[in-house]
Amino acid sequence: MVVSLQDTVVGLLLMTGCVQAFAQVVAQISGPTGIYTCVDASGRRLTADRPIKECVDRAQRELGPSGTVRRTIGPSLTAEERAIEEDKARKAAEERSRANEERRRERALLARYPDRAAHDKERQSALSQVDLVIRSADVRTTELVSERKRLEGETEFYRKDPAAYPLVLKRQLEENENNQAAQKRFIANQNEEKKRIHLRFDDELDQLRRLWGLQGRTAGTK
Repeated sequence: MVVSLQDTVVGLLLMTGCVQAFAQVVAQISGPTGIYTCVDASGRRLTADRPIKECVDRAQRELGPSGTVRRTIGPSLTAEERAIEEDKARKAAEERSRANEERRRERALLARYPDRAAHDKERQSALSQVDLVIRSADVRTTELVSERKRLEGETEFYRKDPAAYPLVLKRQLEENENNQAAQKRFIANQNEEKKRIHLRFDDELDQLRRLWGLQGRTAGTK
């Protein structure tokens, strides 16, 4: 059997474990092809021109034509491990998205309220709108109270003869009572809305104080 010089050189290099030299020789023989090398579970050093299936459970290196390490591959993951890694990646992406959204919201907040005066003005404007609605409801309540007195005055004519009490008058009294109760609930809800407005602006103000402080320190370092 005739053995070529190239085959002899490759065999000697593999026996001595000179992986880098082997990679260089293969590169000269076969062109600029990557070489993969690893140590398997039995402690054997394996080398191939493609990823080595015996080392899917451990890291293996890809060598360039000159024998230098291009990259380290693996180990390959099981389905469960891959699911865990994907879940970690998803959570990390969600956290980055949340942080980016928070920074965007902070920039928008600073643009809208560059100082305390602007924030106070916006608070007062929101409260004034609710106060306007409450005043309108108070006027309606006053009207209903006056109407109630008038209706009750009409009932005086029927005290001596309850059987003649007009059904329409009874319905008007019930409707008036229901309307007054509705106005009271409406005004109570508007007062609760004022409390919610104060809480919202108080929370914003706490955040703005921090952002204004950071903005001031940043400006001071320039």
